Amino acid sequence: RQATGCQRIYERSDSDVRRLEGLAPVSGWILGSAPEEMPHISEHGVRMQVDVVNGHKTGFYLDQRDNRRLTRQLAGGRTTLNCFCYTGGFSLQALSGGASSVLSIDSSGPALAMARENLALNPQLPAERAEWREADVFAELRGLKNADRRFDLIILDPPKFAPSALHAERAARAYRDINVFAFRLLNPRGLLMTYSCSGGINSELFRQIVSEAALAAGREARVLRRLSAPADHPVALSFSEGEYLKGLLCQVA
Repeated sequence: RQATGCQRIYERSDSDVRRLEGLAPVSGWILGSAPEEMPHISEHGVRMQVDVVNGHKTGFYLDQRDNRRLTRQLAGGRTTLNCFCYTGGFSLQALSGGASSVLSIDSSGPALAMARENLALNPQLPAERAEWREADVFAELRGLKNADRRFDLIILDPPKFAPSALHAERAARAYRDINVFAFRLLNPRGLLMTYSCSGGINSELFRQIVSEAALAAGREARVLRRLSAPADHPVALSFSEGEYLKGLLCQVA
């Protein structure tokens, strides 16, 4: 409060890792009380609601803001698929950047409802180019392949498949599967923005997984750029797992 002047502070010390450390989960207002309306933020000119009480993490994935800006820069004129779209952060930035269409998929109905509300908060965006689909992403990717759908830009930002190194092998299979499908759904010279937020999957292993996925999909691909959290997410040299968010911008031939 002294550093920021904030009038409301909500604690979200409720992650599963607290139980591993023998700490009880804690959440609630520690300064002020709930506002009458859902708070909004503006990110790169796009308004977004933030549910600090019930949303994932802080209610909004701030660590992806630079990558969402890159999505806006890349989306112009491209048919776009956003998997695990949550409340529509990448989707709305793609629309802001001039995407010709954006199909957004998530298994959470409440998250998609908020995504639609977020789109309505931005009347400057072309709502007719947005499609929201509540479905299991793995099953939906298979369905899109069977329907012979193709996209120019695909975003894969899944939840944490490997909370620790113990889950790395199982998580690697899941990451491989979704990336195989994504590579198969790309048009020639299409772009894939693929991410892992699992601390148990390091950057080199993730690059290897994506490489194997391209091979399995029969696509020739190259890495245009490595993606990560922004500069206000420093990584301690003594704790490499702190570099949890890693991503690749790939292009197929």
